[in-house]
Amino acid sequence: MRAVLLCFFALFLAAAPAAAQGTNSAEQFVAGQIRDGLAILSDSGQSAAAREQSFEKFLLGTTDLKRIALFTLGNASATPAQRDAFVAAFNIYATAVYRSYFQRYSGQSLAVTGSRANGPGDTIVHTHLIDPNGGPPLTVDFRVRTDGERPLVIDIGIAGVWLALTQHDDFAAFLARNNGDVDALTAHLLDVAKTYR
Repeated sequence: MRAVLLCFFALFLAAAPAAAQGTNSAEQFVAGQIRDGLAILSDSGQSAAAREQSFEKFLLGTTDLKRIALFTLGNASATPAQRDAFVAAFNIYATAVYRSYFQRYSGQSLAVTGSRANGPGDTIVHTHLIDPNGGPPLTVDFRVRTDGERPLVIDIGIAGVWLALTQHDDFAAFLARNNGDVDALTAHLLDVAKTYR
């Protein structure tokens, strides 16, 4: 399975500050999260372990992991208890992927370039990821929900490929190979998480 959350975490929050504050709440949210994430990563007053813990807490407060998990599970036949177990496993999986790639930040810059409304309370924020080694810039889009208590990221598109959609397809393929067994998918996510430790 693709490590969608790796890209989600590494590209969004382990990047240098945006060039300018956005003009709407979703753009301002993305620009602010980039700035705040970098501040945690760059805090030399904390040990690496403390920075990792702070950044993990920050990430989990920035994304709607439950919503993402349920979307990726799709219409799979599952009891409420199975869905809860899947969401918990997805959270462990996402956190494990993040921890594994925590040290891969290497000075990339991510600048907000605009946004478009995707629906009420649903905005696509456009950014460019700039490689400090001179590689071509990469288009990274963030889908931000602003209709709740606070804005939250619910998907990311990298060069036009939406990652939650990709994960949804990966999980559907796994379920198709395993007779629709959601418990097997949940166990698989936990097994994958162990490989990142």
